Amino acid sequence: MILEDFIVIDKIGLFCRYGNFYLDPKEPVKQAVISHAHGDHAIGGNLNVYCTEATSLFMKHRYRKFAGGEFHIYNFNAVFDVNGVKVTFIPAGHILGSAMVLMEYDGVKYLYTGDYKLQPDKTCEPISFVEADVLITETTFADPATQHPAAEEEILKLNSTKSNIMLGAYALGKCQRLISLMNDHCTEKRILVHHSMMPFVKIYEQMGVNMKKYEMYDRKVMKNNPEHMVYIVPPMVFKSYFKAINVVRVFATGWKHLQSSHEIQLYISDHADWNDIIFTIEKVKPSQVWTNHGNGNYLKTHYEKSLVVKLLS
Repeated sequence: MILEDFIVIDKIGLFCRYGNFYLDPKEPVKQAVISHAHGDHAIGGNLNVYCTEATSLFMKHRYRKFAGGEFHIYNFNAVFDVNGVKVTFIPAGHILGSAMVLMEYDGVKYLYTGDYKLQPDKTCEPISFVEADVLITETTFADPATQHPAAEEEILKLNSTKSNIMLGAYALGKCQRLISLMNDHCTEKRILVHHSMMPFVKIYEQMGVNMKKYEMYDRKVMKNNPEHMVYIVPPMVFKSYFKAINVVRVFATGWKHLQSSHEIQLYISDHADWNDIIFTIEKVKPSQVWTNHGNGNYLKTHYEKSLVVKLLS
């Protein structure tokens, strides 16, 4: 029997009361199961952290000695126990090391997706599907009007200009995916990377990902080469350089409201869109869907006659 209170939400986040642990807590806790290393899912200071190896490396770089007390590292598909709940990490395809969290208790399976994507990405493990009784899915882009274009087609937009490009992107996941895409599809471009992003790129390589050609940003290189340079910078730098001259400003994101002022609109998202979420539900075959991190009302309406949809947030 599905336990309606197996996962509850409080000010700290998603709490599994039967296993006495949090999923991606917003504040430090004693027991934290972390889906992936983005800052809105993985904070420092937890006493016990359960995660994949890549996630641990990213967290230890970002938070240093405050990353966590003890890290319990598990490979994908390995079953482990947290206070009586069987837990398994399933590849989520979001960034390197990202995991969906399969929890089994009293014969019922609950699958927490964290963030996930279905599009191909050479820089991380592809998503894998398992069946579960309850799917707890993120709904960042759960709107029938939202359909992400293929990243391999979007990246070709950068070839439409010879001018140097300042490319805004998140330092973890998006940066590495863009480097890979440009190496494959924008071969005339020379890729420069902001210094703050380089440690994450190096961890990708440490974990066996072939990042191919890129180099640390050098002001002289950018100044002396007026064409075909792409300088990847994190969001804060992108915003602070809003008066930068002699560059085409581009920001890689699935959010339309962040694209309007840019000469080239680069719709590359690392989240599931509407069709991806529907496909995931078909593959997981749950009897209930619990929504989180976004608007689940469209899903509730879509499945009102065929599937129980509960809005957790």
